[in-house]
Amino acid sequence: MPKKPFEQAIVDFMQAIGMLVRRTRSESYSDELSFTESMVVSRLAKDGPATTAELARAEGMKPQSMGTTVASLEEMGMIKRKPHATDGRQVLIELTQKAVQLRKRTGDAKRMWLSQAIDALDAEERETLFKAGEIIKRLAEK
Repeated sequence: MPKKPFEQAIVDFMQAIGMLVRRTRSESYSDELSFTESMVVSRLAKDGPATTAELARAEGMKPQSMGTTVASLEEMGMIKRKPHATDGRQVLIELTQKAVQLRKRTGDAKRMWLSQAIDALDAEERETLFKAGEIIKRLAEK
């Protein structure tokens, strides 16, 4: 079998990772949130409370667009606003217990699906996949 050109191999690799991410997300039963809403919830879970402007900068969005996302999340009961501890002009956005529970549920569903998919591979494929995971992590950290 002829070897793929380097450029095509890169495109195929990127598509494969994208497909895996999309499939994992679809298996998480998280239809409750849009992709942007999910990213904001994830950021708040990881980094803690933030202002709308801080969230917009972190996600590379316009503050107005982030304001719409924050309003939507607030309407769903996923976030709440609280006064900034030192600057009375600012309001911090933080996750509610409902959002924390949703993250746990969707995370569990993703891990369950991926565990089952990987378990269906033979031992050599699993070893190769986990070694590739280490390489992918190194690439992402560069």
